[in-house]
Amino acid sequence: MGEAVAPWIAAQRQALLAQRGHAWLLHGPSGLGQYALALELVRAWLCDAPTGHGACGQCASCHGVDVRTHADLCVLMPETQMLALGWPLPEKAQGEIDDKKRKPSREIRVEAMRDAVEFAQRTSARGRGKAVLVYPAEQMNHVTANALLKTLEEPPGDVRFVLATEAAHELLPTIRSRCLGHTMLWPQAQDMQAWLAGQGVAQDAADAFLRAAGGRPDDALALARSGRSPQAWALIPKAVARGNVSALADLDLPQAVDALQKLCHDLLALRVGAAPRYFAQADLPAPPGVGPLTRWARLLAKEARTAEHPFNAGLMLESLVAQARQTLHSRH
Repeated sequence: MGEAVAPWIAAQRQALLAQRGHAWLLHGPSGLGQYALALELVRAWLCDAPTGHGACGQCASCHGVDVRTHADLCVLMPETQMLALGWPLPEKAQGEIDDKKRKPSREIRVEAMRDAVEFAQRTSARGRGKAVLVYPAEQMNHVTANALLKTLEEPPGDVRFVLATEAAHELLPTIRSRCLGHTMLWPQAQDMQAWLAGQGVAQDAADAFLRAAGGRPDDALALARSGRSPQAWALIPKAVARGNVSALADLDLPQAVDALQKLCHDLLALRVGAAPRYFAQADLPAPPGVGPLTRWARLLAKEARTAEHPFNAGLMLESLVAQARQTLHSRH
């Protein structure tokens, strides 16, 4: 068995299992548990002794899902995501990566989707039907999505789909229209704090990481497990204003850009009289004008689109911090 399911995921699982439908689209901002809820649904669909509350957690089917070997479950993810979450790659794909013929894909490959479509046509191995889990669904390109579309339109009788996404607007409208939609619920603060405490996160740290994550529990837990201290997060704004690159030195480039985008957001909020979301107000420098902040936000959005590229990280961090310092000291 894996970790205990968060109470807000369990409540949504129960609500969705009470409804009928061959395809669900779970959508909402990152960090709200789309993948966890999707996995709970397929566990319950395939379970030998399911209840209205979900899978039994004890049967051979549940064990098969836990150890990533269930014959009636097809998981479609970018190969990077599958490796990170412990799902095995198809033998051919693993061989190509092992032989260094290519790197793991960051998209859901059309070859994997074609395999999934073929999987959907086969007879269930255990007689409980089949399930296809797609996450994050926005990582399907148009070719891959179109390969799924016909099967979603005319699904075989014993297969169900769950697509989970943090960017539903990026999916083809035809994909969205063929699924029952479910907007992920935002948990109550006390529930998130109790859950993080159950994961071994001290209350002060939980509060700080929840702020840093914008109130998103999965992201807060990832921050807590990253080894980064809450104090280090709080020091970023004023350190960046001084041009101190070391404040971001323990972050990779995508994380550094994300931190600067959160800083920019909070300074814009302050400038227009709203409350900051990601940093405590006392930890923020005085905001410059709306014009410089808006230009900086556009620059950071552009940087975010290429942050995964293999740049020289040290030079990129210096450039990002110089850009931030210039903005924060701008008068116009």
